[in-house]
Amino acid sequence: MVGNVFSNVASSYDLMNDLMSAGLHRLWKDRLVSKLNPFPGMKHLDVAGGTGDVAFRILETLNSVKSRATQDVLDDNLHEETQIFVCDINPKMLNVGQKRALERGLGEDKSLIWVEGDAEALNYKDNSMDGYTIAFGIRNVTHIEKVLAEAYRVLKRGGRFLCLELSHVEVPIFKELYDYYSFSIIPAVGEVVAGDRDSYQYLVESIRRFPSQETFASMIAAAGFQKVEYENLVGGVVAIHSGLKI
Repeated sequence: MVGNVFSNVASSYDLMNDLMSAGLHRLWKDRLVSKLNPFPGMKHLDVAGGTGDVAFRILETLNSVKSRATQDVLDDNLHEETQIFVCDINPKMLNVGQKRALERGLGEDKSLIWVEGDAEALNYKDNSMDGYTIAFGIRNVTHIEKVLAEAYRVLKRGGRFLCLELSHVEVPIFKELYDYYSFSIIPAVGEVVAGDRDSYQYLVESIRRFPSQETFASMIAAAGFQKVEYENLVGGVVAIHSGLKI
């Protein structure tokens, strides 16, 4: 069912993100990548990242570091060794991302590697990644615990797990407004813009089923991560959780 939802919304996904968040999702993703602190030569895994939003930001950050740095052979070699794996279970979402890469002039960039894969059963070796991100994806998986276990498995010691996800608003008045917006406005906009009310109704309902910030932090710690913390943005509309594999 979830696969069908994202196949249906793939072509309008970015436009709907802009409309639903008033463009704020761009700032939230910027914040996510700033917490990652990318470095040249890193091997990074971005899961459920089909449209490329997070991967492009990581690559842009690395390119800005490169342009500021004193150029030498070592620096160039490190940039050549950089690998950003964009992993998504949905091929239509990956197709959107690859088209966007071409539009941005990144179609031939060997650092970007597009992979169809399952977050619950990653096809990567143990201790192989320097970083792991998942943005607006983990609430759509079948078994969150399996995703967290796989994230821990593939990260190297010292690697950081970062998750950006729609979360829970606790302030009563704000919560009432947010609930009205979520259940009344978002599905209606989905129907008008994407011609698909049901998919956006599912997306809203999936937010309410997702664990609270504290509960999700406990799940991350239970998977083995240390120094688990989270940051609420816009009063908890979204939260960024992080953990280290030590």
